Parts: sequence; C-alpha cells; structure tokens
Amino acid sequence: MLNLAVNLSLIFHEMPLIERFALAKAQGFRAVEIQFPYELSIDQIQAQLDQHELDLILINVPAGDLMQGGDGLACIPGREYEFEKAVQLAVEYATALNVPTVNILAGKQPVDADLLPCLQTLASNLKLACDQLQSADISPVIEMINGTDMPRFLVQNIAQAQEMLEAVQHPALRLQYDCYHLAMMGEDIMSTLQENLYMIGHIQFADYPNRHEPFTGNINFAEFFDWIQNSPYLGYCAAEYKPSQNSKDSFDWLKAYI
Repeated sequence: MLNLAVNLSLIFHEMPLIERFALAKAQGFRAVEIQFPYELSIDQIQAQLDQHELDLILINVPAGDLMQGGDGLACIPGREYEFEKAVQLAVEYATALNVPTVNILAGKQPVDADLLPCLQTLASNLKLACDQLQSADISPVIEMINGTDMPRFLVQNIAQAQEMLEAVQHPALRLQYDCYHLAMMGEDIMSTLQENLYMIGHIQFADYPNRHEPFTGNINFAEFFDWIQNSPYLGYCAAEYKPSQNSKDSFDWLKAYI
C-alpha cells in the first residue's frame, strides 16, 4: 500500500503557506505534512484542511533556532525548559488538527559541548516528549539528517538512530525514514528500509544527490515504491523534495501512483 502525502514546507514554495493546501489538492493529494506550521493559527489550518478535504499527517516539534543555523533544542543541555514548551505547542496543534504523527529533531552538538551530555539530554527530552505525545494518542518519530546539509546534527545515520532508540526505551518511539538523508550518508536505501521497517513510523523521499523529485537522481524509485506497496508498511510516504523546476511541474513521477 502506498499512502502518499506532500510536504508543504518544501513544495509549492512559490506561494504563501496558506495557499499551498489548494495546490496540493489540485495535484490529487489527500494528505499533507508541514515541517513547522506555527506561522498559521490552528483555525487557519483547519479551514484549509476542511475546504480542500485534506488530512494533515505530520508536523515537527518547534526546533528553536535550528533552521536559522543554530543548534536547536532537543539535545542542548540547559534548554530543557524551552524544549518542553515546544513539545506542548506541538501537542496543542496536533491534538486540535488530528495530526497522527509528530517528528522530533535532535538538533546539533554545539561546538563547545561534549558529545555524551548532548546524547543524555536528547534521550531525556525524547522520553518526556514521547510520554506527552503518547498520552495525547500521537505517535512520536525521530529523524536522521545528513551531516553535509546540517553539520554536527546529532543523529545522522541508522546506527546512531538505533542507539538512541535503545537509550530512550520508549515503546511509542519510531524512526522517520528519509531516503535522501540516508543516501547522503552512504546508506543503502533498500536494505536499510527492509531491515528497519519494524522501527519506521513515517517515510519521506527525495532523490539523491540534489534532493529533487523522484527519477531525477540516483535512487531507484521504481524499486523503492514497489517494495513499499507490497510490504506490511501502512504509514505515509511523503514527498519532501526541492523541486528542480516550478513545483506544479515537478509531479511527472506521481502519475503512476495516485
């Protein structure tokens, strides 16, 4: 089964966020995700979802200054209170908008910080977030982000993610599997997908190496999508790429799957 969604943070970037819901519907999508929806109110988002008959299936916990080049929140000793407030805001949005899954970004190891305290802080913060999200019937996931695009990101590959899951030991926590980031880290896409499927709660995709739409790079998306369709995976697969052209012209890949 292939449940497709589109990421409104990277795709349809030519238009304001509030206008991207209509564009997603026009392409045939029934589900969308937004990295950080907090520039819009809950009421504004709900109105768009209702008008265009869309489900919002994933958002991120606010990540502080991470997307502006800072270190973020989740793994930073001393920023635990800010992280807890960020989780509360994510729970508020996800609960009101019926978002089933929330992603938690680990953040970056500060240049002046030792690794072990950052790992311990992340594990502790993830336990807190998982408890709060699970109590609201929301599934938590953590994402691997490659160290080229985001140097010093604390969880970059499958092995590091597995170690963090082991450290957290929370039954609700799963992986967000992004094939672009893993390809950038030199991971084999098909084998890591197949071997870790039981730990995966959400899938995102973009081609490698330029993070454009499928079939513009080196990932065999015909094999990738075919395997998922015939696997036990029942979650969403979200297009999270940087269009190589105008967003509305980047969906040739979609025709065979929607």
